[in-house]
Amino acid sequence: MRGQEDQVHFLSGKKIVVAGAGVSGLSFAIALHKLWPSSVEPPVVIIYDRDAQESVAGREGYSLSLNGLDRDSGLYALKQLGLLDDIIKLAIFRVEDQGQGKGHFMMWTHDFRPMITVRPKVIEDLPTAGMRIARKDLRRVLVEAASKSTEIRWGTTCTSIQQLDDGRVRIHLVKDGSIETSEECDLLVAADGASSKVRACLRPDDVLQFAGSVQLAGCAKFKDSLPAPLDTNWGGVLTGTGSACFFSRVDQDTLVWALSVLNTEPRTKYDNSDPQQVQEFFRQARELGKDIMEPYKTIVDATDPSTTIVLNAMDKQPFSHSLKGGPILFIGDSNHAVSPFAGNGANLALKDGWDLAEQLCNSDNLTQAVMAYDKRSLPRAVATLKSSHWRIKVGHATGLSYWMYRIFFTLAGTMMKLFGQ
Repeated sequence: MRGQEDQVHFLSGKKIVVAGAGVSGLSFAIALHKLWPSSVEPPVVIIYDRDAQESVAGREGYSLSLNGLDRDSGLYALKQLGLLDDIIKLAIFRVEDQGQGKGHFMMWTHDFRPMITVRPKVIEDLPTAGMRIARKDLRRVLVEAASKSTEIRWGTTCTSIQQLDDGRVRIHLVKDGSIETSEECDLLVAADGASSKVRACLRPDDVLQFAGSVQLAGCAKFKDSLPAPLDTNWGGVLTGTGSACFFSRVDQDTLVWALSVLNTEPRTKYDNSDPQQVQEFFRQARELGKDIMEPYKTIVDATDPSTTIVLNAMDKQPFSHSLKGGPILFIGDSNHAVSPFAGNGANLALKDGWDLAEQLCNSDNLTQAVMAYDKRSLPRAVATLKSSHWRIKVGHATGLSYWMYRIFFTLAGTMMKLFGQ
């Protein structure tokens, strides 16, 4: 890093605003503080988030996947951030490497017969190859870590931006839904999610695209144990009739499920506070999932109506940065939104945050940092998008295509088991 000799850095004493206290924005703030040399004057970092802090802490959480397949993984990023031990303690499922046969991602037939069990190998320096965690738990750990060094201003939405003549950026904000204010900064990091307000200002044509699938999802509550085989593993069911369903435990008595079907266009907005819409939701869930054997019906019947949602699979291509619009950088979903079928959104967000902070610290200027960051972030985002589209195709296959995939997965699963993989 230039600056360790002359104690100067191009961001020293500057103001950085992060729009969004999601996974990527928090990861960036934590990483920048961790990587910045103590002998060099640091920038001032402020995070704005539209949510109130209480709603973040109490929000009903779904679970997400973190993997440790390589050094682009979320678990490796958490190790770099110094938070891996805290996260591992909160794991819902953790891939075991001692042959216990639990904590794995599995693909089942419509009657829950296993086709393939994925047992990824652990890379050096990581205790597990993968895990699932409740989103609210991951977010809480990140918020607590970021708050130690960075001010987070809750309940404040970034509505628009303006490039100033001096090269800085003015951000227009709305606090608590009505109070209008503004903030000027030397660098804006847009981490405000798939429906980014910042991206809409600078790249109005760069919008989300429908990926062709709709999910009906909810959380099922069980007083006793979760139904087998979903008490020990997580994964998806392929039916061969055009529907697929994903299942994963959220905690000891809660299971999240997401039934997906292909659709020519996105569904209209769903309101789970409307009894008629909720009734229709469950009717469709039972009808569209009628080919899935037990415990599917039991899980749907045990679902808390207040947790039901309808998700349209939306995503968009990643883009490389141009500083012509000002010192504004996009990370996480604000740059490369992915649908739930990707199974890699949190991993991308964690690594985006770390990599951007690392390149800013190690570069001589912003242009150099941005070029180095794009070189790292774009390939993994492109690969994830391709993978998610392939998963949509496979999950909803019918007829001969389905049987070809089923035979392939079953043979691959048998070979992996024989060779201890």
